[in-house]
Amino acid sequence: MAGRWIEKWEPEDETFWRETGERTARRNLWFSVLSEHIGFSVWSLWSVMVLFMGPEYGVDPAGKFFLISTATLVGAIVRVPYTFAVAIFGGRNWTVVSALSLLAPTLAALVVMEPGTSYTTLLLVAALTGIGGGNFASSMTNINAFFPLRKKGWALGLNAGGGNIGVPVVQLTGLLVIGTAGAAHPRIVLGVYVPLIVVAALGAALRMDNLRPVQNDTGAALQAVRERHTWIMSVLYIGTFGSFIGYSFAFGLVLQTQFGRTPLQAASLTFIGPLLGSLIRPVGGRLADRYGGARITLWNFAAMAAATGVVVYASTIESLAVFLVGFIALFVLTGLGNGSTFKMIPGIFHAQGIAKGLRGEEAAAHGRRLSGAAMGLIGAVGALGGLGINLAFRQSFQTSGSGTAAFTAFLVFYAACFTLTWAVYLRRTAVVAAKPQLSYAEV
Repeated sequence: MAGRWIEKWEPEDETFWRETGERTARRNLWFSVLSEHIGFSVWSLWSVMVLFMGPEYGVDPAGKFFLISTATLVGAIVRVPYTFAVAIFGGRNWTVVSALSLLAPTLAALVVMEPGTSYTTLLLVAALTGIGGGNFASSMTNINAFFPLRKKGWALGLNAGGGNIGVPVVQLTGLLVIGTAGAAHPRIVLGVYVPLIVVAALGAALRMDNLRPVQNDTGAALQAVRERHTWIMSVLYIGTFGSFIGYSFAFGLVLQTQFGRTPLQAASLTFIGPLLGSLIRPVGGRLADRYGGARITLWNFAAMAAATGVVVYASTIESLAVFLVGFIALFVLTGLGNGSTFKMIPGIFHAQGIAKGLRGEEAAAHGRRLSGAAMGLIGAVGALGGLGINLAFRQSFQTSGSGTAAFTAFLVFYAACFTLTWAVYLRRTAVVAAKPQLSYAEV
């Protein structure tokens, strides 16, 4: 596993980027997307498996919400060590290892998915699928190091968007199986992913590279923990990615529980929101590259609050059509916000380097160093937002039989994120001291 190591990497040097850097970075990006895509599919397996779990499994809706919440929790936790694994083992090497590790939860689910399996066993296997969530953190940290600042919004958006599509793809696979073989055959879904995991690992082994300049830097990790921007961006990422993954896992269960849809009816709708949210994530990054991540994020939160208001209204009048319009719009906005918030992270730390008097490659290196360390922490906290959403749904359905109370709480949170974005990054006082013409609105 020594792998191929690139000894020199200077993406901010335009000559280097034009002659060799861009071609190498793009090749690594595509195979990173493939591995992360499979990781997201495995992480979200139980959003599909619960649709196969009829009365014969003996698990009520609250128990099903807890299964998917467990997968979300583990996925959030493992993102922290996965972030630093890239610097220890190399991006290419770790991608191979993390891809192959997905065989464990997939094969375990293939064994236990049958009536009569104890709830504790199902819970443990659901927890094991959480390792698929870690692939996002290592993939984003790796790709962040490959691209120059001016290209990061597009590259990170494409990398994450391609990964996020793993959620609707596994849900579409579940729909295909339910529609053809029936709801008694969940093992077909799992059997499809075993060879795909092997393909992703082989692609990474043969076509990706390790970057020697990306060294394990515990100092950067400790500094990122102390930075207030790390935790501010974590809150904003809860609002965008936490919403995306939480809604993706819960959508089918909400349709079944609140609107009485059958497994086939729920599966035929579940994939639409995650698919659109994934496809638009690179657009969010591109818009952030052009207009500034903070501006796009601000108005995106305003739109998310409005869409949530539509969902609350639909829940109170029990209109499935209105609910779907509002909820799918919410998915699209979470994807757009995912792209813009992640573009903000390297930009903020690059601007911070300028404020400290750094120039050129020194400022860029400062931004890469801190943003690479911060991304894993921000991604982990953001994924915990998905756990919060699933637990909120569980409590709401337990107490009132409806998700209305949970959606109301989400609306309030989006309003708070709007206020936080404006107060920290868009007020007139939020200007980089050493360069007054550069404000955080531009990052």
